Amino acid sequence: MNRTDRPARCAAVHDLSGLGRCSLSVILPAMSVIGRLRGGQVCPLPTAVLSTHTGGFGAPARRDLTDYLTEALAHYRTLGLPMECVYTGYLGSVAQVALCQGLFAEWPAAMKAVDPVMGDHGKLYHGFTPELVQGIRELATHADVITPNLTEAALLLGEEPNTAPLSLGQARSLLARLSALGPGVVVITGAALTTGEYANLCYDRERGGYWKSVSEYLPVRYPGTGDLFAAVLTAGLMQGDSPAMAMDRATRYVEITVKTTFGYGADSREGVMLERTLGWLTQKELPRGYRTL
Repeated sequence: MNRTDRPARCAAVHDLSGLGRCSLSVILPAMSVIGRLRGGQVCPLPTAVLSTHTGGFGAPARRDLTDYLTEALAHYRTLGLPMECVYTGYLGSVAQVALCQGLFAEWPAAMKAVDPVMGDHGKLYHGFTPELVQGIRELATHADVITPNLTEAALLLGEEPNTAPLSLGQARSLLARLSALGPGVVVITGAALTTGEYANLCYDRERGGYWKSVSEYLPVRYPGTGDLFAAVLTAGLMQGDSPAMAMDRATRYVEITVKTTFGYGADSREGVMLERTLGWLTQKELPRGYRTL
């Protein structure tokens, strides 16, 4: 089948949690809805299966799937399977980082999107070793697009995380230094600015533009919002959005979904109620809420 006869494919490498909307349980529906409208297929490659996510439900049942990833990659090689995007998220070991490097090598022409899941709020996630951080840092240098939060941005640069609000100059400098590692598109999520705004930030090296998409801050945390943002952003880029447009589409969708969930007073451990908001992703109007940074 020729590329013109089929949807663009994205290999989504991430974990899968049974309870608590995060990782592949939000990535698959969000990217699939956008793909249905504009032509795109998600091919999940789970790095681990968990009974719940790790934030508030106790110790989950867990199965590492490194062996499965190895076998899946070998099978895809026998098929000569084309892939237009490789999108990586949570990786639990250096071996899984190496497998993602193998995916990048297998599909060199594919867009490579790395969500460098390592920590948040100035701290590493449990179980992340210096070797794993270094592996993810190296993987990010081969990416076309990266989507770190502020903690992960500092870790990629080998710096101590700083959760203080950023001036506009600091924000632009941070984006440019991350792009200098290799990625042409850098999107930093959830940044507080000294202007009082709460925004996602973007640098598009090809176009030489710095952008921001501002959203209303709500005093609540939901697991999986970073996964949802990166999924919508990646799907938008696959379908031809500019980086600023893709960022704004993802920003607006996550904001709408967080506000919907907050309005229902749902248990925050269970993540955002995207089942009620997926229809918004079928809108064909172009995002235009982004502004220069």
